[in-house]
Amino acid sequence: MNVVAPGLLAVTLLAATAALADAVAVPGSEYGVGASAVPESRAGACCCAGEQTAAEVPPPETLDATSARVRSIDIEVDNVFDTSIPEESAWLYRSGNQLHLLTQEDTIRSQLLFREQEPFSLQKVQETERLLRGQQYLYDAWVVPTCYHAEDDSVDLKVRVRDVWSLNPGFAFGRKGGANHGGLSIEDENFLGRGETLGLSYGKDVDRASLSLAYRDPQLFGSWWRGNFELADNSDGGLASLQLTRPFYSLDTRWSAGISALTGERVDTRYSLGEELDSYTVNEDRFELQGGVSEGLRHGWARRWLAGIRYEDSQFGPDPETPLAAPLPQDRKLLTPWLGISFIQDGYDTVRNLDQIARTEDVQFGRELRAELGIASAQVGSDRDAAVFALSGGTGERLAEGRSLFLGGSFSGRWESAGLRDGLATAEARYYQRQRENAVFFATTRGAAAFSPDLDHLIELGGDNGLRGYPLRYQVGTSSVLLSAEQRLYTDWYPFRLFRVGAAAFVDAGRTWGEDAAGSAPLGWLADAGFGLRLGNERSGLGNVIHIDLAFPLVRSGGVDSVQLLVETRQRF
Repeated sequence: MNVVAPGLLAVTLLAATAALADAVAVPGSEYGVGASAVPESRAGACCCAGEQTAAEVPPPETLDATSARVRSIDIEVDNVFDTSIPEESAWLYRSGNQLHLLTQEDTIRSQLLFREQEPFSLQKVQETERLLRGQQYLYDAWVVPTCYHAEDDSVDLKVRVRDVWSLNPGFAFGRKGGANHGGLSIEDENFLGRGETLGLSYGKDVDRASLSLAYRDPQLFGSWWRGNFELADNSDGGLASLQLTRPFYSLDTRWSAGISALTGERVDTRYSLGEELDSYTVNEDRFELQGGVSEGLRHGWARRWLAGIRYEDSQFGPDPETPLAAPLPQDRKLLTPWLGISFIQDGYDTVRNLDQIARTEDVQFGRELRAELGIASAQVGSDRDAAVFALSGGTGERLAEGRSLFLGGSFSGRWESAGLRDGLATAEARYYQRQRENAVFFATTRGAAAFSPDLDHLIELGGDNGLRGYPLRYQVGTSSVLLSAEQRLYTDWYPFRLFRVGAAAFVDAGRTWGEDAAGSAPLGWLADAGFGLRLGNERSGLGNVIHIDLAFPLVRSGGVDSVQLLVETRQRF
């Protein structure tokens, strides 16, 4: 065991960053902390004839209680840059706006959960904002009552959204676990302003080089049906997938349906202590037909009955270019009709400066539960008899003094004649403590345990999935645990009006149990510490938070560098 001085220095930064937060101003918040309020500069003029002011419009809670009728809905789409403010009035920002094709009003209107002449519903308004914010081509969304008509108890609404730059031609680069990945692409995530994604890309990572064409439409022909298509020509095979679904797009949705298919071949590489062990070929075909019904949102809960049929055919073979060092995974062929049920509680709220930087975040504090049970039979096409099950759930809790805790877990597998096979249990806890508006302490614990796993489903732990100071896939086994702590700092630095800047100091510790594919024993507990920058990608739909980290392993063995550089885009801080 070798403890490096830079790692100890990074541990000290956990405390130092918290103290530094007192000296850094709170990020310039246009919308207010913990709310998705429309900034005054964006609120827009009242649409009423006369002199009615915003103060005379009843609050949304009152409109909901009286079931005021929605008289009209106005759609307004803000461009990427707000040239009405001096900081974004330069020619570069004006040129960017001129080159950007705004989202069409019909694209926004087709996603609204409320319609004209219907009673005003605060729940539908808030869920509509969440749905719109969930689109990669939009930065934020607000639904605001602008005018109240007392004579007939009706209200005019304005739906306001802000676009991000959706055409992304260029070069991508990232690094994690000691391995680089990158590529070239031309992709538009809001093709012709219709919310569709059309992209052609070339990428290369540690596993393969890939040339892919993708098309995604979250609302086919303005409906709630979604279509996804992808075709990839890879250095180790190819992939084709097609998906047509109508999901439960809102808590009050009454039915869902969908069909999906995938076929492909690839070469998977197994690792031991971060080094390549061997490779094997995978030929995979998947198909699923599924649907569900629901009574909608009742007393704050949505209950859904689910059913479907799922087909998987996975065939494994030796890679001619790499001699096998371990047994091949066993072929699987499963045709599984299944039934399921899910419960979702409407416990959503908005926060800021948690997992994003100066951005409205929709957080689920409610409870969720989903259960599935299917039967695979050799008499109808499977290669074995098995009961296939999956159970998952989660909850969020508000604790005292700006603290919150989120818990989640899952358990899945097959019950065959010899007992449990390919069982996997996972659990996760995420804890946040807001020290001040520009500083948050974050801690998480993740655990996983596999029971008689298929050999292609062993658990990996390394620089690519949380143990940042080590090579990718450094430890492989049948169970693992990972603990991480982070001191987060959100600054008011806003370079070129493109990125929100934050910083973090962190420590990670984790280990695996059980042997890897080569029969190697685990190394025991590993730990690292480090620090880095966070760039909130505010103007582009490419990703939410760019991480640039230096991580120092505190427990070193052969083949582990004294420092790891990580550059990647992630959904969270």
